[in-house]
Amino acid sequence: MSNLPRFSVIRVPLRGFIEVNCYLWVDTATRHGFLIDPGAQGHALMRMLRDRGITVEKILLTHGHFDHIGGIAAIREEADLPVHIHEAGEAYLTNSRLNLSHDFGGDIIVRDAHYFREGQLFTLPNGPDGTLRVIHTPGHTPDSCVFYAEAQGIAFTGDTIFQGSRGNDQLPGGNLAELLRSIREKILTLPQSTILYSGHSDPTTVAAERHLYL
Repeated sequence: MSNLPRFSVIRVPLRGFIEVNCYLWVDTATRHGFLIDPGAQGHALMRMLRDRGITVEKILLTHGHFDHIGGIAAIREEADLPVHIHEAGEAYLTNSRLNLSHDFGGDIIVRDAHYFREGQLFTLPNGPDGTLRVIHTPGHTPDSCVFYAEAQGIAFTGDTIFQGSRGNDQLPGGNLAELLRSIREKILTLPQSTILYSGHSDPTTVAAERHLYL
């Protein structure tokens, strides 16, 4: 009988200019976890964390668009949490026109981030089964990534793939050929039972999406 810690995905719909799915991936044995794409309502997120007794180790970003980073400033007012994004995301975090916040009446800038590459591992304190692996999936943006938990059969896909559709390739830095290649070669090659948690849809699976692309 396995005594491995159990892991929980908590989806938190956040309402900014665009509603976005933020996720907490939590080790239920230790109540430690990662916060993925806190796009708005940073103070409300912090209250929820306190109420549930969850300690966030890191903020992980699937990409640098404003609707995925907009809650970071408020979070940083309350907690000194490290922010991690693909190395191609630095341009998005530091340019409000590129991250699109300027177009919505604001200028969101995130500084002092940590930059990762394809294959980097993020592991919670209770052992290697609490590990997310970075899969670089450019196409929606050059910095778009998936965080894949192989042991639990789940992946956080940001805006690369949704339930029944794909990400927008028409925004600055988007590229349709790269997006389709990322979906076909990096997401749909995961085990078919893998649950996909996206930025703007209900969860889906690799098996459910394959017919749209193959």
